[in-house]
Amino acid sequence: MKDFAGRFAVVTGGGTGMGRELARQLIAEGCSVAMCDVSAKNMAETIALCEADGVPQGARVTAHIADVSDESQLVRFREEAKAQHDSERLHLLFNNAGIGGGGSIVNDSREEWERTFNVCWGGVYLGVRTFLPMLQAADEAHIVNTSSVNGFWASLGPNVSHTAYAAAKFAVKGFSEALITDLKLTAPNIKVSVVMPGHIGTEIVANSRKVISGRDEDALSAEDMARARKRVARMGVDVSQLPDAALQAMVDEQARRFLEDAPTSAAQAATIILDGVKAERWRILVGDDAAAMDAMVRKDPEAAYTPEFYDVLIKEMGWRLGR
Repeated sequence: MKDFAGRFAVVTGGGTGMGRELARQLIAEGCSVAMCDVSAKNMAETIALCEADGVPQGARVTAHIADVSDESQLVRFREEAKAQHDSERLHLLFNNAGIGGGGSIVNDSREEWERTFNVCWGGVYLGVRTFLPMLQAADEAHIVNTSSVNGFWASLGPNVSHTAYAAAKFAVKGFSEALITDLKLTAPNIKVSVVMPGHIGTEIVANSRKVISGRDEDALSAEDMARARKRVARMGVDVSQLPDAALQAMVDEQARRFLEDAPTSAAQAATIILDGVKAERWRILVGDDAAAMDAMVRKDPEAAYTPEFYDVLIKEMGWRLGR
């Protein structure tokens, strides 16, 4: 699939970040896009940006509310997309939606842990299951599953628990690699790629908190505040005298840094992903930090979870997310 003009794509998590930029770049190439997200407001902004960029004749973009961890919502999304795009065939499936949270299986709630795992892993698995018949009906098709560098390195550093997200992303990576052989044998018109981004400038930090809390607001609720205090305290900070306003500022600054100080923008990441699909690469590392980290883990996997490994990592790549 050397170009996307005249094709039909589904993008999950299209309201912000890489999902938004994938939708914009696909539309710009003349590909029709059906996106889903849990935020109608964010998807409206994505559509406005696509329209400002210019939608080529014959292409269209639609927005659909869907929680990717809920199979019934994905099925409804599929049926809406089929009807609104008048197509039984799907050429590109980007299982991109994801959230953070549930870092510790000991200290975080089971509800939060499973919410993160079910979105990041379940959304990919259910996405493939739900859209597989449409992919099979196309002359050629491509599944693009978003894993992470945390799909081969399950850590944010020696002082931060990171189990739910990492477990999900390892599952996505293994599933995608296994699909390579499965699809060759059973549905050879479908290719598959697994995407492993490094630190990409997205709103995942702020969005994750909103999804976990069920509140689409920037201000922390009392429950959010209590959760944030516990996490900051586990990092060795004395929170007993920390005012709520100061804690809110810390949370806001973390989200800002993740978005604005990243070495790779969401738009750059989307370009790398789409170029990888055109080249039919099954393994797409996104960002110089991802490539360097992959090489470091492969070189000495036994040392990957030592403080010394992390010290080298932050020295060479500036990764300071875990401190």
